[in-house]
Amino acid sequence: MKSTTTISATAYLRHFELDAMPFDKDLPDEELWLPSSKALLVDELVEAVHAHQHILLVGEPGVGKTCTLRALRHRLPEASFRLTYAHNATLGRRDFYRQLCLSLGLSPKATAAAVFYAISGHIEQLGRDHVHPAFLLDEAHLLHQDVLEHLHVLTNYEWDRKPLLSLVLVGLPELWERLLLRKNRSLWSRLHCRLTIPAADVGDTNEYVEHRLRRVGAKKMLFNSDALTLLHEATRGQLRDLDRIATNALRNAARRKLGTVDRDLLEHILAADQSPGGAA
Repeated sequence: MKSTTTISATAYLRHFELDAMPFDKDLPDEELWLPSSKALLVDELVEAVHAHQHILLVGEPGVGKTCTLRALRHRLPEASFRLTYAHNATLGRRDFYRQLCLSLGLSPKATAAAVFYAISGHIEQLGRDHVHPAFLLDEAHLLHQDVLEHLHVLTNYEWDRKPLLSLVLVGLPELWERLLLRKNRSLWSRLHCRLTIPAADVGDTNEYVEHRLRRVGAKKMLFNSDALTLLHEATRGQLRDLDRIATNALRNAARRKLGTVDRDLLEHILAADQSPGGAA
């Protein structure tokens, strides 16, 4: 099975004269696609971290939350900022802080109090070194309630006078709704920057496909305009779905010796994508 997949991939790259798989996930930060419609949002995130603020960032699945965080990382100078990314949000409070310890390169301690003290001490040391840490908590809509209720304590330094840390909570829109609950008001009141990533429009989808094809050496647009419109309508611009369907479409176009993906072929791919058995 593995060798068949490899041959198929090689064949479609050769057919379209591409240097690499266009919709692969493994991209350096500087080559990530950022639509012009989201450039302002990244600017706001950069300004908020520079101002040592706490941030709430929400969006539907596939709208590019992780790509936005990577764009943020690329914009912040490493000498002045220390970004720590945590994505396992399904832990209880003690294990959550132990995970944070490991992400920071610290040795997890035996007790919850010791773990919290180690993280706080590390943050204070970074402040003395004139480095501002930012904790990026992905999938934060899955955080246990006891973690949400305690996070604001992590932001208090010197009687809540010094902003030594930026928390960046990232998740689905229901995270916003959870934070509005009265029991989470201590954390909510500290989130000065509250942003929503909008859904992609058809222009964003066209721009994304063109960018991904161009970076691997495509000499022309490999999807016609009708196919691009249908691709956007079917995926709603959600990048994971878009990557999967676009890749399947290119492989099938190569198998049929087509020079571009048209609407008829894409309709066939989409029908197969929705069927249980469904290789196109």
